[in-house]
Amino acid sequence: MLTVPNLWRSLILAIVVAARVGAQTPSDAEIRKILIDRIDKYENSVGMVVGVIGSGGRRIVSYGTFGVQDARPVGGDTLYEIGSITKVFTSVILAEMVERGEVALKDPVAKYLPAGVRVPQRGGKQITLYDLATHHSGLPRMPSDYSTNGPDDPYASYPEDKLYAFLSSYHLTRAIGAKFEYSNLGVALLGHALSRRAGKDYDSLVREHVLVPLGMSSTGYTLSSDL
Repeated sequence: MLTVPNLWRSLILAIVVAARVGAQTPSDAEIRKILIDRIDKYENSVGMVVGVIGSGGRRIVSYGTFGVQDARPVGGDTLYEIGSITKVFTSVILAEMVERGEVALKDPVAKYLPAGVRVPQRGGKQITLYDLATHHSGLPRMPSDYSTNGPDDPYASYPEDKLYAFLSSYHLTRAIGAKFEYSNLGVALLGHALSRRAGKDYDSLVREHVLVPLGMSSTGYTLSSDL
């Protein structure tokens, strides 16, 4: 699972906070009160950090701890799993590979999978890279044969051979492109296909297209000794 400094995730919360109280950036005390309410009153989390970027520069507001049984206070250097925000990274990789002429949005994903894999079709239409990136492929949120060994690495028990077997046996229930349906499976398939096209693992693609260009030295799959 990708991890990033809490600042990244909390920028989203800061924007929401600003929208609630008006155009003016809320004060540190106002933000802290919201965090206290979310953690102590509503029990939405145990520790949250907000990063604010404005005309006065950058600042951090934090409240809470690492865990129910971990009293370390969170702060601007705290690492969090970002989960599905990683899907944005996948779309960035797709966009850059399109710009380089390495793939096209209208390419069928089957083009970048082994010849023996049958990607489901419907009405004579194939699932494209665009369909996967926009959640219009018709594929379900998760494969029906998915099971996890735990939250630390929930997809480790679902290797590519199981993915290929599921795709080859699945029948779409509606037309491709007909309806938006959020699909972890679809975006995972997109990342896998792009990795095969580039001849690199997904971790390397993220570093090449996102992390290194943006100087995101505290983000990655494998944490350095410092992190």
